[in-house]
Parts: sequence; C-alpha cells; structure tokens
Amino acid sequence: MVASWDRDIDALEAELLAARHPVRDVALPASLTASQLLRLAADPDGFARELARPMPRPPRPAARRGTRFHAWVESRFEALPLPMLGPDELPGGEEDAQEIADERELAALKEAFERSPYARRTPYRLEAPFQLSLAGRLIRGRIDAVYRDPGGYEIVDWKTGRSGTADPLQLAVYRLAWAEQEGLPLDGVTAAFLYVRTGEIVRPPGLPGRAELEALLSGRTD
Repeated sequence: MVASWDRDIDALEAELLAARHPVRDVALPASLTASQLLRLAADPDGFARELARPMPRPPRPAARRGTRFHAWVESRFEALPLPMLGPDELPGGEEDAQEIADERELAALKEAFERSPYARRTPYRLEAPFQLSLAGRLIRGRIDAVYRDPGGYEIVDWKTGRSGTADPLQLAVYRLAWAEQEGLPLDGVTAAFLYVRTGEIVRPPGLPGRAELEALLSGRTD
C-alpha cells in the first residue's frame, strides 16, 4: 500500500512539474483560427501548452448568448435564418461572450446597438468568412461587418465585453484579409471596434500589415 502511495505521489509530482514547465517546442498547426492567432501573440507559452495538452471545454450558456447577439445583428439587416456558428467561429466572440450574464443583459446589448451609428447603416457584408495565407499557414475566421464607403471599405468588429481593451491585431488580420480578398490596396480598408455597451468606436492607428503579421507567426522580432 505504501509503495502504491509513493507511485501516486511521483506521478502527481511529475504532472505538476510538467504543468509548470513552459512548453516551447510545439509545432504550429498548418491552419489557425483568428482567435488562435491572437492567443499566440498574447501568450506564446500558454498557447503552446494549449496545443500540447488540449482540454475539452464545457458548454457555456454565456457563449451561446454571445453567438445569438451576432446572429441577431445579422438577422436585423438580412432576412436569413440564424447562422449555426460556435463561439470560436465568431471573431473575438469567445472572450466577450463570457460577460453576457443572462437574457436581460443580452436584451440590453441589443438596445445599446440600436443607439449606435451602425444601427442606421446597411452593411455590405455580415459575418464574412475569410481565409488568409500567412507565413505558410492558413488563417481563417469571420468578419462581423464590412461597410462600403466612397473612399473604400470599413471593417467593424462588435465588442460586447466590459473591458474595452480589444487587441488591434484582430483588426489588422481582418483588414489584410479583406484587402487581399478584394484585390485592394491596404490603405483602401479601414477598421474599427464598436464597444456595444458604451457605443464607443475605436479605430486603432498604425495597424500592422502582411510583413509584420508574418514576422509574428515566424517568431521574428526584427
């Protein structure tokens, strides 16, 4: 019995040490979602551990409510059935959805969107899928909304979270993907976050282009 306890303790100790040790030598998959690319940029070691030891995610009602908010925006402008999208397929949706606590809060977000300038503008595209090749890897995702202006296009991402600190890298990826998909110069596409709760519109300056994004995926800092 004592020997069995020793084996269990050794196994637990090894597991604890492995969890604490940063995972660095993990090959990136050939295809990444836009959300995965953001996690890679924000926390390379954490993302490596996630790849090395993937854990199943339990269903979260808040995530479903986040998906429903995006679907509601789409149905508001187009007579389409609600899209069957999971949280990972909605750009930035997974993090935001955690903060939609209940049906009352979801209704409040809809009312807040109605007060925003985008409620009175008809989008050119909604939930636009894209695939972008970067540094030999395929980045895929969906753009919440694309608007067509006289001077070009505007990419808009809805943010329903409370923090108001979305990563501009997300918009950089969407901007490059849309520009190359449409055969446009990069300066013909602008990008913005709409923080739905407050109505604040943020257009981050100096978004990186292809070279900077490929350097990120290649692990270069120069």
